[in-house]
Amino acid sequence: MRVKRRLRWAVIPLGIATAIALSSCSTTELNGFLPGFTDDGVQATNHTERVSALWVNSWIVLLIVGVITWGLMGWAAIAYRRRRGQSGLPVQLRYNMPIEIFYTIIPLILVVGFFALTARDQTILETQYDDPDVCVTAIAKQWAWDFQYNDDAKDCAAGEDAVWSMGVQAQTDEQGNITNDLPVLVLPVNQEVKIKLTSRDVIHSFWIIDFLYKKDMYIGHDNYWSFTPTRTGEYDGKCAELCGDYHSMMLFKVKVVEPAEYEAYLDSLRAADQTGDINDAYDRLQNFPGTGATSDSEGEH
Repeated sequence: MRVKRRLRWAVIPLGIATAIALSSCSTTELNGFLPGFTDDGVQATNHTERVSALWVNSWIVLLIVGVITWGLMGWAAIAYRRRRGQSGLPVQLRYNMPIEIFYTIIPLILVVGFFALTARDQTILETQYDDPDVCVTAIAKQWAWDFQYNDDAKDCAAGEDAVWSMGVQAQTDEQGNITNDLPVLVLPVNQEVKIKLTSRDVIHSFWIIDFLYKKDMYIGHDNYWSFTPTRTGEYDGKCAELCGDYHSMMLFKVKVVEPAEYEAYLDSLRAADQTGDINDAYDRLQNFPGTGATSDSEGEH
């Protein structure tokens, strides 16, 4: 009973101190110093806060467990230290069933709890929109990105009305400053977006940093990612999978704009005659050599 009472009195001030500390935190601190939030707490997508909450709450639980564990270790080291005049081994404790059950059950509860919360959030994050407002195909290539805005959003299928933009990898000067325009993915704010992720060559990974999520891109297997951008602005993106010599130059930008500006951007691509489906035409795995295509037909693309 004394031990339980002592633990209770130790946990109460710890909980009060944690509540006080959290109440005085900024938005950045409340979200675990993760990007994706403005100073007033507006998240970048409808899922950003869910990811940060899982991250922060996991660390809070782990910190509490760590503080209790470190405290018990310190207490044991002091309470059972060798005192002056003592010799030999201290009294040994064996087969203390309550303690053994405690340090078996508590870690099990923590592991099951972390798994359940992660599985719950992952299920929500991986749920795809059946009929999104916008469906974009993001095509990874060594070492840049192409973006195709499909005319059939429901099935993410490209037709004659689809439009696209092609990008080249980042170029830098001697100081490492980027000297060219990066590929740009334009998305409408507050509209359901579904991104079809595919690769032309090797495994890549599509990562919009402020959105706090990334997904791999494979050859012959399409991945999908659904979300709703909730804040206009410009965001950085990059490949998060080591994909070759110039992996670090595989960068892109994301611009979340108002729906009218998004439609105007699509019109500008149509005016530039960047229409149709570029997936097959620019897939190097289906082109010369090895597929029967000639160098002349390669040049046509």
